[in-house]
Amino acid sequence: MNLILIGMPGSGKSTVGNVLAKLIGYRFLDTDLIIQNMEGKVLQDIIDEDGLSDFMTAEEKALCATYCEDTVIATGGSAIYSKRGMNHLKKMGKVVYLRIGVSELEKRLFNLASRGVAGAKDKTLAQLFEERRPLYEEYADYIIDCDGGEITENALKIVDIAKTDIISSRS
Repeated sequence: MNLILIGMPGSGKSTVGNVLAKLIGYRFLDTDLIIQNMEGKVLQDIIDEDGLSDFMTAEEKALCATYCEDTVIATGGSAIYSKRGMNHLKKMGKVVYLRIGVSELEKRLFNLASRGVAGAKDKTLAQLFEERRPLYEEYADYIIDCDGGEITENALKIVDIAKTDIISSRS
């Protein structure tokens, strides 16, 4: 069983995911890095040079090419736009939405337009958040509130809420 982390850019998917993997003895995988390796470019260059549509296609391809066990998977913030990709991931584990408010996101994200965030050039952070929030909630098996929480504290919240699934997957 895998734990798949979803949420807005800056919610802590990669940092919390790394700590979480160490806490429960899982591997860690970041799908943004898979996209970059597949395309040979950083995320922002894919968006700028190839366009948003090509980026979304690359992201879906990366999500659907992911096959692993006992892994914490950090997805890109836009992974939820790919129904096919998210359904593939949900078959492999439990999806955890790292929920964070817009005001906290604004403190953490100073480089939204250059960070490789899908749709960031056309929308404000608040608009992007409101557009994505229902999709994050739709795919989530668990929701963890991460406003103001430290990295290890948020990882421990996930361990606490998913411990039954983690334990049963080891039997």
